[in-house]
Amino acid sequence: MPRSARLDAPGVLHHVIIRGMERRSIFRNKLDREDFLRRLGNLLEQTRTACYAWALLPNHAHLLLRTGSVPLATVMRRLLTGYAVSFNHRHRRQGGLLEDRYKSVVCQEKPYLKELVRYIHLNPLRKGITLSLAQLSVDACSGHSAIMGNKNRPWQDVGFVLHSFGKNAGHARRSYLTYVKAGIGQGRRDDLRGGGLIRSLGGRTEMKRAQSKGNRHVKGDERILGDLKFVDSILSKARDRTSVHKEVTRRGFDLKRVADRVARVLGSEVKQIYAAGREQDQVQARDLYCFWAVRELGLSLTDLARRLGMSPAGVGYAVRRGEALAQKKRYRLAT
Repeated sequence: MPRSARLDAPGVLHHVIIRGMERRSIFRNKLDREDFLRRLGNLLEQTRTACYAWALLPNHAHLLLRTGSVPLATVMRRLLTGYAVSFNHRHRRQGGLLEDRYKSVVCQEKPYLKELVRYIHLNPLRKGITLSLAQLSVDACSGHSAIMGNKNRPWQDVGFVLHSFGKNAGHARRSYLTYVKAGIGQGRRDDLRGGGLIRSLGGRTEMKRAQSKGNRHVKGDERILGDLKFVDSILSKARDRTSVHKEVTRRGFDLKRVADRVARVLGSEVKQIYAAGREQDQVQARDLYCFWAVRELGLSLTDLARRLGMSPAGVGYAVRRGEALAQKKRYRLAT
């Protein structure tokens, strides 16, 4: 069965699960964990991706992220490729380290943010890696220690999480700790691992009941954790993006026609797109080209970066600037 396309959009909350190939260890020691966290922190700051929770276990890891202008796929590709190469070099090994496809679940924020933060941070305690909540509060295996104020992780958005527990930092931290304690006995939470409407409706029986009342579109989707309105919204946006890609392709647009259209609307020359300079006309041409190529033609940041001799992150920033330019000037690819 073909794999479903990933769901992503700026501002979307993701629960990401990374696993070692054949359940092998991906964190053997302190150096491995520090290397992974350093790479993660640098990438989050470069791509303006928010991190609210994380946990590193011997053979897998959990991350709770909110994407910015750079797609999750780009962030994860750079993180996992770099880490795997470093791990193999450090341990003098060859071959694959991680499963080819990490899992990412788009999550509705209001009902699930606090639940996911707690669930992710309790993983080391649940697996017996740490023996007590007090130890978890100082260990470097999860983001719990940063929220408790015992570890400094500038790239972890501790303030956002604490704000959901109260406006005063001290009170919020105490409320957070009480909330985490209450979750220790919950064990494995399959209801927080995706499933779309199956779980949000209360199980398959309730889903079938909803379908029998005329809601034929109600179905489970392992890529989404949220209620009916949220799932419909996410799937609708995904369909809209797919429709745009199909329409511009149907009308014969390719990269050459995109470049020609950029030159025409800006009153410049196509060569400005590929120029390495930082003159305003060159930057605007490149930005608009990147925006239309990625958002409307459907190219990946990596593919476009390779064609332009840029980094994927650089293309991501260009896409964002190109989108702002197109909105301000009301430029459209297809008229």
